[in-house]
Amino acid sequence: MSPPRPPSPPHPSGRRIKNPHQLIAESGADLEGHGLKRTMGLFQLVCFGVGAVVGTGIFVGLSDSVAEAGPAVVLSFVLAAITCIFTAFSFAELGSAIPVSGSSYSFAYATLGERVAFLVGWCLLLEYGVSVSAVAVGWSQYVNELLDSLFGAQLPAALSAGPGDGGVINLPAVLVVMMAATLLVRGVRESAGATAAMAVLKITILILFCVIAFTAFEHGNLTPFFAHGAGGVTAGASLAFFSYIGFDAITTAGEEVKNPRRNIPVAIMVCIGLVTLLYCAVALAAIGALGPGAVASRPAALSIVVDQVTDSTIGGGVIAFGAVVAIASVVLAVMYGQTRILMSMSRDGLIPRVFERVSPRTSTPVANTWIVAVVFAVPAAFASLDVVVSLTTIGTLATMVAVNLAVIVLRRRNPEVKGSFRVPLYPLSPLLGVGFCLYLMYGTGWATWIQFAVFLLVGATVYACYGRGRSRLAAADTAR
Repeated sequence: MSPPRPPSPPHPSGRRIKNPHQLIAESGADLEGHGLKRTMGLFQLVCFGVGAVVGTGIFVGLSDSVAEAGPAVVLSFVLAAITCIFTAFSFAELGSAIPVSGSSYSFAYATLGERVAFLVGWCLLLEYGVSVSAVAVGWSQYVNELLDSLFGAQLPAALSAGPGDGGVINLPAVLVVMMAATLLVRGVRESAGATAAMAVLKITILILFCVIAFTAFEHGNLTPFFAHGAGGVTAGASLAFFSYIGFDAITTAGEEVKNPRRNIPVAIMVCIGLVTLLYCAVALAAIGALGPGAVASRPAALSIVVDQVTDSTIGGGVIAFGAVVAIASVVLAVMYGQTRILMSMSRDGLIPRVFERVSPRTSTPVANTWIVAVVFAVPAAFASLDVVVSLTTIGTLATMVAVNLAVIVLRRRNPEVKGSFRVPLYPLSPLLGVGFCLYLMYGTGWATWIQFAVFLLVGATVYACYGRGRSRLAAADTAR
């Protein structure tokens, strides 16, 4: 490897852009990552990706997507997958070329400038952080389903749901966030091992569900296929996209993965392919067994399907157990990604330095992790799942637009920065990624757009009042 290049001079347009070589040198991406240790292999990384993706979206959110699209929800999952695949190509190229912990934030900093990078990081706070809260709420629902299957009793509503869902506080949601934080601060090896075990278990549970549900499959349940027209498919895809959120967390492990330039792109492709096959099979099996009406608007739909097909609560209990494990692994993986994004932003001076400190004993950002856990346990305790899903989806799609544009800018501005993977059909592929993301963003509705605009305005204000003046890149430019 050639020696790292010095920081680039200020960009002619006045934008602060961080040289990719500087990003790699600062993180130690080709050595040991800024106090972090390379302990994750390819199998663990794939399991980490599956662990970050497969959870609330399919175990809980499937019913909402079916309510919008009917049997055509299978096409909604395919449309959401196509959007992810084009963007996954861009993530794979950038992740292999710039293997650092910052993911979309760092990619934007190296191509689109500091202001855009901060807003991307702001959106990632929404994607990773708020989705932790949403996933934790879904976990609480399946905990009650499991308790009902095992003991015929559930936690009282006052202690298992937020005020918006008829309760007072969602204690199980808080518990799963704190358990994940406890495991994360112990070390990435322990976290990766637990995530891998949980990923294998939940894939097995979903395959078991398909086997059971397909025994009661009836073709008549799939007609009319386009029950809500093309608009229903689009609306369903916007909701189904929430089921794919998290695959980009693979790139946040750039400094803790062995041979990241090869393993990151491979893990992303394997994860997207495996998850898409699972989702389409589960949706088809569920609707084919009971029909869309019985699946729509039922949060624990998979357990209900198995209970009715087997005429027993045992099978539903097994599915509920799988969901409890699956959703817990999502909380673990997504919180991991959140802390690494904050670490990268802290290194750049855009947020307080406490987020970049790594414990010499555990090689993990302990203070960072506990701050994240406490902050996002609050909405998990009191918020409703429906409140945050659409806003999280549009924020994630916006970051994916930035990633697709970042590939184009990186190739034009820094053609010498290459990884082991190159986006196929360039530049058509990233442009299609932008188009599909904007299309799904349109499907979220105007109310969500207004919420998102307010969210970005708050982020821009935070950057102007704090990040811009404390940026280490700006300080370096001033020193020169």
